[in-house]
Amino acid sequence: MLSETFSETVLYFVELFIGGLTRGSIYALIALGYTMVYGIIELINFAHGEIYMIGAFIALIVSGIMTMLGYAGLSVFFTAMLVAVLYSSAYGYTLEKIAYKPLRNAPRLSPLISAIGMSIFLQNYVMLAQTSDFMPFPPLIPDFECLSLIDYMIGGPELVILITTVVVMVSLSILIKFTRIGKAMRATAQDKTMAMLVGVDINRMISITFIIGSALAAIAGVLIASHVGQINFFIGFIAGIKAFTAAVLGGIGSIAGAVLGGLVLGLTESFATGYVSSDYEDVFAFALLVLILIVRPSGLIGRKISQKV
Repeated sequence: MLSETFSETVLYFVELFIGGLTRGSIYALIALGYTMVYGIIELINFAHGEIYMIGAFIALIVSGIMTMLGYAGLSVFFTAMLVAVLYSSAYGYTLEKIAYKPLRNAPRLSPLISAIGMSIFLQNYVMLAQTSDFMPFPPLIPDFECLSLIDYMIGGPELVILITTVVVMVSLSILIKFTRIGKAMRATAQDKTMAMLVGVDINRMISITFIIGSALAAIAGVLIASHVGQINFFIGFIAGIKAFTAAVLGGIGSIAGAVLGGLVLGLTESFATGYVSSDYEDVFAFALLVLILIVRPSGLIGRKISQKV
């Protein structure tokens, strides 16, 4: 009897752990967009969560059309993902050109207000174009049991989300550290004036950063919508706030920090929901953020930024 109770306790812990990793992986994918944009132009793009939401809606529309045409299986998933990534990337590019580029030399409060305004605009745009109600989202990833961890079977959607996060983090790190575009991005982030003097097109680098960040948000939107099974126009705001918290928690401006912050935040919420109450998951998450920022103001693995004089 005692061993059976212990087994159930361990199984419940593993279930919460995998759920936290899954949730944290989504936060990490969105947080990468925040941290990349902040690293380049020191802007908090509060409209980033809406790009995540738009990607999910585009995938819903594409999957619905393909289903009506008789397509099924992974072809629907990959097509919906590709179209969502392209569409969201175009939104991110346009957003930067319209809302942020004209304010690049304005006081720092101006682009921040512009970001909040674009967030509200995109929310209402999608609400009017679609509906304010929750809409069912088809399970694009087959829900099959593919991996066992201490008697807990990890499903296909969970495994895909975890693997995608790892692949994206590694690919993004390689891009930033070892490619010409990555070197140009790092030069732009370090000193825009000197980067221009050595021939770096900083406008192009900033646009590429928004495109990559928006693509990652779209990937997260499609994955989590397929996993949860429903979406509405407001999911971007909640996910955006949580992802921004994850980016700050890990150390905004750091790719590894964004992923670590997302995972820590996801695990904290999952264990708080499982062992305390779902009503307090946000309390625990933000209390952890405050605690870590008191001890390490730059985040878990963030670095102090010296002021240029």
